[in-house]
Amino acid sequence: MDPYRILVLLSFFLRLHEGWATAVQGGQFAKGSIEVGGLELREHTTFTKIWTAAPLNSGDSSATFFSPSSLPSGFFPLGSHAQSHTPNPSPTRALIARDTANSLASPTDFTVLFSSNFSSPSPVFFWLPIPPPGYTAAGHVITTSPQKPPLSSLRCLPNHLLEPCHSDAPTWSPKSDLPFTVHLSYSLGTFVAGGEPPLHCLKKNDIALAAMPNLTQIRALIQTFSPIFNFHPKELYLPSSVPWFFNNGALLYTNSSSNGPVRIDPPGTNLPQGGTNDGAYWLDLPTDPASQNTIKAGNLSFAEAYIHIKPTLDGTATDIVFWLFYPFNGPARARAGFIEISLGRIGEHVGDWEHVTQRFSNFDGEMTQMYFSQHSSGEWVNAAELEYAAVGERRPAAYATLHGHAFYSKAGLVLKGEAEKIGIKDETAEEGAVMDAAAGCLVVSAEHLGLEEPAWLQYMREWGPKVSYDVDKELGKMMRFLPGKMKRGLRTLVGRLPKEMLGEEGPTGPKGKASWNGEES
Repeated sequence: MDPYRILVLLSFFLRLHEGWATAVQGGQFAKGSIEVGGLELREHTTFTKIWTAAPLNSGDSSATFFSPSSLPSGFFPLGSHAQSHTPNPSPTRALIARDTANSLASPTDFTVLFSSNFSSPSPVFFWLPIPPPGYTAAGHVITTSPQKPPLSSLRCLPNHLLEPCHSDAPTWSPKSDLPFTVHLSYSLGTFVAGGEPPLHCLKKNDIALAAMPNLTQIRALIQTFSPIFNFHPKELYLPSSVPWFFNNGALLYTNSSSNGPVRIDPPGTNLPQGGTNDGAYWLDLPTDPASQNTIKAGNLSFAEAYIHIKPTLDGTATDIVFWLFYPFNGPARARAGFIEISLGRIGEHVGDWEHVTQRFSNFDGEMTQMYFSQHSSGEWVNAAELEYAAVGERRPAAYATLHGHAFYSKAGLVLKGEAEKIGIKDETAEEGAVMDAAAGCLVVSAEHLGLEEPAWLQYMREWGPKVSYDVDKELGKMMRFLPGKMKRGLRTLVGRLPKEMLGEEGPTGPKGKASWNGEES
């Protein structure tokens, strides 16, 4: 068996929870704390509410602010915590730290950053900790008192453990005309406040090497938590393995040679390796119609889930990404009220890659969230809100949309990008074909373990040809029988579709996606 290949077989003699408890033992993963750089880090979930900011004006955001409480002996906060009021907030947690080798320091003073009573009967004060030389305050403090917080209210971290990090949208901004915002460090669980507050995160590589799971633990995570993929009962285009796609006649084309296309060997070793998507190569179906139809249908019995293991949240969490390969993506469909609209060939393309991501805490080994990719975007769903295979099971369902293969956490109909009451149909349903991600999977990349990646993963060009049909012509066929307002809505809607979904560009493989080395969009 290749060193990076893990074939997970379901056990009929071992309950999932019992097997999980045994399999994760060893190393720092899932032991409850992470030791790095002379300090011990833990996740903390007990807080005292300090203040809630309610919006006063249209467009204002709202948030609740907390202080970690009931800390274990010897542990200190790294700052206060903030939770934005969103429909699907992330689980509330913050890191606390204990000194094991004189690596923590108290602030030398506090300076008030901002105070106001604009949305509460009581005032609120945001405090900037002043760190000693060589240290950084990774979080700020909030109080309802004008008195400075005690120096023992947090600890500063040594500079060598931190690095500047990207700031997402503010967790809270009081008013549009005030240059004051609050940004949350999602890895630390602390916030910083100010006009353009600098955000610091833990150095990912230092934490990841210490805390991420090994191959045995990855096997246990997959066996216990991997998804069950559900396909629409009317789905004509199912996934396959990459070698099956190559074995059945997929062709490699290039614009740099007058020679015809070439067959691809099953491991993909004759594909161009590395580089960037320069448009010089692309894959396509075989030329004879019978072989084309065979490949388009895919083959579920040969399908594999290709797994990428990567650190996230500065190495305090692990993402396990399950990629599915579809030889063909079917045509898109729209809906206007109760009218179903076929979009002809719009949406058809060769070589479709879709994925779901499961996020695990490196502190306790539990799945916290799951990401469902949906064309050029997607959504995170908290573990408690997922649909599971059975009572007592920990394996969530993932529903693939008809023809388009976007993933959702529950079956049903979603209209994407509505314009003039017309939307692209993302339709999922039960009672279709099912794929068990744990029955046969391949770990294709885990950089912290130094695993060798398969040759086809290094192919950075397009897995399908550019569009071979006229989008305007296809739209013309569909719009002949629609009233003028619906015609405008349909044209606007199609214009908003991602180029890969339209088929205007051949899709790239997993390693060419922005999420491979970054966060999910």
